[in-house]
Amino acid sequence: MRTSIATVCLSGTLTDKLHAAAEAGFDGVEIFEPDLVASPASPEEIVALAGRLGISLDLYQPFRDAEGVTEDEFETVLRRARAKFVLMQRLGIETMLVCSNVGTATIDDDAVSADQLRRMGEAAAEHGVRIAFEALAWGRYVDDYRRAWRIVELADHEAVGVCLDSFHILSRGHDPAAIEEIPGGKVFFLQLADAPALSMDVLSWSRHHRLFPGEGAFDLGSFLTHVLRTGYDGPLSLEVFNDVFRQTEVGRTARQARRSLTWLEDLVGSRPLPPVAEPTGFDFVEVRAEDTGEVDVLLGQLGLTFRGRHRSKDARLWADGPARIVCNEQHARDRTPSLAAVGFQVADPAVSAARARALQAPTVYRRTLATEQELPAFRAPDGTEVFLGSGSGGEATWAPEFEGGRTSGAALLTGIDHVNLAEPWQCFDEAVLFYSSVLGLRVDVSQEVPSPHGLVRSQVVRSASGACRLALNVAPLVWDASSGFPQHVAFSTDDVAAVARRAVERGLVPLAIPQNYYDDLVARFDLSRAEVREMAELGLLHDRDGAGTFTHFYTATVGEVFFEVVQRVDGYDGYGAPNAGVRLAAQDPDR
Repeated sequence: MRTSIATVCLSGTLTDKLHAAAEAGFDGVEIFEPDLVASPASPEEIVALAGRLGISLDLYQPFRDAEGVTEDEFETVLRRARAKFVLMQRLGIETMLVCSNVGTATIDDDAVSADQLRRMGEAAAEHGVRIAFEALAWGRYVDDYRRAWRIVELADHEAVGVCLDSFHILSRGHDPAAIEEIPGGKVFFLQLADAPALSMDVLSWSRHHRLFPGEGAFDLGSFLTHVLRTGYDGPLSLEVFNDVFRQTEVGRTARQARRSLTWLEDLVGSRPLPPVAEPTGFDFVEVRAEDTGEVDVLLGQLGLTFRGRHRSKDARLWADGPARIVCNEQHARDRTPSLAAVGFQVADPAVSAARARALQAPTVYRRTLATEQELPAFRAPDGTEVFLGSGSGGEATWAPEFEGGRTSGAALLTGIDHVNLAEPWQCFDEAVLFYSSVLGLRVDVSQEVPSPHGLVRSQVVRSASGACRLALNVAPLVWDASSGFPQHVAFSTDDVAAVARRAVERGLVPLAIPQNYYDDLVARFDLSRAEVREMAELGLLHDRDGAGTFTHFYTATVGEVFFEVVQRVDGYDGYGAPNAGVRLAAQDPDR
């Protein structure tokens, strides 16, 4: 199907938006009226530019307060409408979006609204255009698409149809199944938007918090399926009001938007992508810096073994069983330690790579010699490099490229439990969509964690099995540390106390946890004073849920990186969220 995007979704001037939409691969755009009014380009110049870019102008919007008015007021409506119909002719746009009335003086009478829409339709037909009536979620009386359709039926004019908008329908909790009762030929336009699950007035929710498909909580797959069953064959168009998208770089946002539609088309089967199989495990995590020496020390204290230096790159491998960390000093001048790459084990790297390319994931190039294994790699929105390797557990197929190291003994670490990545505020939602659409990770728990400088927004994406878990965090804007917001790798173990004891014996100084925390543990859980005393000595923290327990400890932060060791017992499936505020306070750069 053809794809389109409303110019209101993007930052910049109207010409900037047209260029970005075309470069991202959209077939057309909706012209948001304020963008045109503010543009110095004439309608004819806009048409010429669109022609050169190879995109169509699909919709003119919005036209407000058109129906449910007095006869005197309707004369003014017709005058306004005729002026817009002439403008649409100059733009070559065939359809205008007409919103249901929100005015307090609106007449609550379907027959009145239908008669006025019919007369608008007659005027539109005289100019060779048509109108698509949309029920706004905050419409004074018409706030349900089913009522909007009844009014269009009563109007009974070939130039009058409906516009279906997923936000206006799903935000009100309306059942979209009745969409299938509308003939496809009377669905003149379709607008798509996702949104987070929020409790707030619907107008503010709509104007500030819409998201692209796959980034929110709406079931857009079912919604679009109902629409397609009507026989609708117009464009799939995005209309997303979002404060972040109106500020971020226009080309990037357009590509993000196009990826979301590609994901949605795959979801409903209208344009299938190469199939995705969720990762079976973490292959490795890479720490990059000009000098990773302090990280090497931490890894040795935690029990990982130096497995060798790469034969052609300035990189070293540390491992304990399936837990593998690559310390890379290649092309890292002036860089403090940070998490630069995450490798995932997938069933078929070639198929997963083909899906990533179809979703416009930027390819990462690394020099590889003929004797070395080439792993497909892509760049996530936050800059993290994502590598795709084969296998599930056990020795990595690329590990023999690291030479001159030691053989590890019996492993206390059982793997990498989760990876915590710091996300720039402007690409948080894009990152959620990237990891879910490209890798097939599902969106899991979301929460806000208190820090000394504000709330940290956290979203987990994970495989269904729990073998791969990513926690994506956005720091408060006032977080002030020269090394950036800390991010980390969490190792799993069956005996966290033994790992902590061994690490302390090797010189590790765990993250300092205040005694008040341990006094609180005694009150919260049925732990003895002796158990809590040992936890305090080793820097261990503790949590419980309805299933089991979670015990863990943190290292100090080096640059932007620290490490965690966790032990899950009896099906505990969380991340120690009650302890996150304590950890953030301990890591406070002002402490």
